[in-house]
Amino acid sequence: MSCAPNTGCTCGCRTTYPAFKYGDDINTDYIISGKYKFKSADMEAMAVHAMEDLDPRYHEKLAKAGGGYLVAGTNFGMGSSREQAPLVLIHSQTKAVLAKSFARIFYRNAINTGLPVVICDTDQINDGDELDVDLEAGIVHNLTQGTEITFAPLPPVMAQLLADGGLVAHIRKHGGFNLEEA
Repeated sequence: MSCAPNTGCTCGCRTTYPAFKYGDDINTDYIISGKYKFKSADMEAMAVHAMEDLDPRYHEKLAKAGGGYLVAGTNFGMGSSREQAPLVLIHSQTKAVLAKSFARIFYRNAINTGLPVVICDTDQINDGDELDVDLEAGIVHNLTQGTEITFAPLPPVMAQLLADGGLVAHIRKHGGFNLEEA
């Protein structure tokens, strides 16, 4: 299996990024404001507005760091079911979202679009901590604090979807949704 984008891989790609921490109940309008959802289909252009209602410098911070992990509390991604929310996070260099819990539709949209999502206890992660997320092993290494947080690894089929870049890329690669190959 090929590696998920910049997370938990063995191919030598970078997996260590800073944490950008926010709170509970971050809805999809915080991720990408409704005022932008219908202005453009260009996710690169929309990515500059990711999280701007909570942190106007989110995109700038991630660009400066070369990427980062979005860390949150409970109920991340509640609200609309539009795919723009995980897509703008991907295009803003968010390498994964770590949260205590996710809204179900956001979770599925994230996997389907290729954004790794990790359900774990985020209380021991501080804003700015350097993290290394190993999706296959189910471990978040907090390099700043010298601690580890374990989580249930994704089921193999979901890990394969991420490795392939999301559901559409998986279907293109495999000529359909073939669980035996995944």
